[in-house]
Amino acid sequence: MKFNIKPIQKTLFVTALLVSGACSDFLEEKDPSNIAPNTFFTEPEHAEVAVNGIYENLRFHGAGAGIFSANFQMLDAFSGTAETETGQNSDLNNLYSFQHTGDNLHLTQWWRELYEGIGNANLAIKRIPEIPAIEEDDLKKWVGHARFLRAFHYFWLVRLWGDVPLLTEPIASWTSPEVTPNRAPKEDVYALIEQDLLYAEGAGFPMMDASGRASLAAVKSMLARLYLTMAGYPLNRGKEYYDKAAAKAKEVIDYANGHPKEIHLFRTYDSLHIIATENRAEHIFGIQYAAGVANNEYQAYFLPNNTNITASGEVGTTVPTKSFLATFETNDIRRGKQGDSREAWRDKQFFFRQYYKDGNGDTVDLAKSYVYKHFDVIANGTHGTAGTGQADLNYPIVRYADVLLMFAEAQNASTGPSIDVENALNAVRSRAGLPAVTGVSQSQMQEAIWRERWHELCYEGITWFDMQRLHKVYNETNNTFVEFEGATLSTGVVLQKKHLLLPLPANDYRNNTNLRPNNDGW
Repeated sequence: MKFNIKPIQKTLFVTALLVSGACSDFLEEKDPSNIAPNTFFTEPEHAEVAVNGIYENLRFHGAGAGIFSANFQMLDAFSGTAETETGQNSDLNNLYSFQHTGDNLHLTQWWRELYEGIGNANLAIKRIPEIPAIEEDDLKKWVGHARFLRAFHYFWLVRLWGDVPLLTEPIASWTSPEVTPNRAPKEDVYALIEQDLLYAEGAGFPMMDASGRASLAAVKSMLARLYLTMAGYPLNRGKEYYDKAAAKAKEVIDYANGHPKEIHLFRTYDSLHIIATENRAEHIFGIQYAAGVANNEYQAYFLPNNTNITASGEVGTTVPTKSFLATFETNDIRRGKQGDSREAWRDKQFFFRQYYKDGNGDTVDLAKSYVYKHFDVIANGTHGTAGTGQADLNYPIVRYADVLLMFAEAQNASTGPSIDVENALNAVRSRAGLPAVTGVSQSQMQEAIWRERWHELCYEGITWFDMQRLHKVYNETNNTFVEFEGATLSTGVVLQKKHLLLPLPANDYRNNTNLRPNNDGW
């Protein structure tokens, strides 16, 4: 099941960095969002409502960013594994060509929505302990959720912009100095993220939570991701943090080994598309959607432009590049059966090259492959069954496959190849129909794990952050990894040092002189 989000409001107090939050239209409630903070946090149940409002903010990820585009596409555009079939959205086109500036709508919306979520989290963290008659366990649990979400928002921010304003208290008035904050060193931001996640780890969450809220497995997985990032660029903490990353990932793996019904890799990739498996097994954490209430809006962006093959509509603005598809190993079922004929692409796993007219009619051959990984069959339709046009699927943030690969990378970086490293990597490869990697050197294992991450986690908003922390780019021509600076993507872009971080949003940069200077090169 998915929890019922009823936020008190999108934003109660915001800084000049942010867009003022309008009331949420979730569930079309009668103006639930205009409750002032000083009159709201008065009943124990208000804690849950406040936290649900922060979870609701995560849906900005799939929200629109101009014609034929959504916020999430920024990360896939930077990865070099995707291209667009339409040219109407200049902001999106500029992301694919790395010609973006601080005026780009996508990065502006990321910045402001992330701070909006942080503002709501700060308010909940401050006010929940003040609620009369709230039980201690409930207090710790709901503050734990708020701190998990604050950490999650800041983790996106610090990786995208580096030094960013570090706001940890609600903003009491528009005359407060926090309205025009300075940028904090990235080290301080990472420290807060770690503190928040460690608090959430001890907040009493169940190991898995089918409601869709963060579970203990989700917290430990995010800690593993945090430590793996801190081990690499820009902090370069090295072995100590590789060890921490491996340890946190292994806690999840050990639990999975002891409780295989609760956490495991799906046997087939079809389960990534089944509503009944959401928030279970491999789906450790995701952004929650509910058809007819809060529809998943991702579908059209992954589908071929204007072909009328589904009930959801198609715009084709995140399309896999031919060169990236060619890097999948022979017999890798994630890509589909190898071969040039369209018939060879009937087996749909991560990609597809055929579908049904209007979603339920005759077979339609497509000119090339498209992303099937996030495909909602109920919404889009299937042979003989019309689609609803309303997508219910969650968007994955952490899958168990990622946990296995994080462990393998961190453990190998620290101590070299081992049986445990091989087992974690090969569990992912085995499902894809690929042979095991064994008996290789540390550097060979390192690249094998990176390649697996590029292929298993493609189009999940992870690849770009791997490129940043590793300072590496996957060379699709020779199947190796090269230094970030000077690397040429399949889209023809030659990466520069400045591309590691985004420019600050132009309006905020102009209005708050304390944000200066801009990131290097911008």
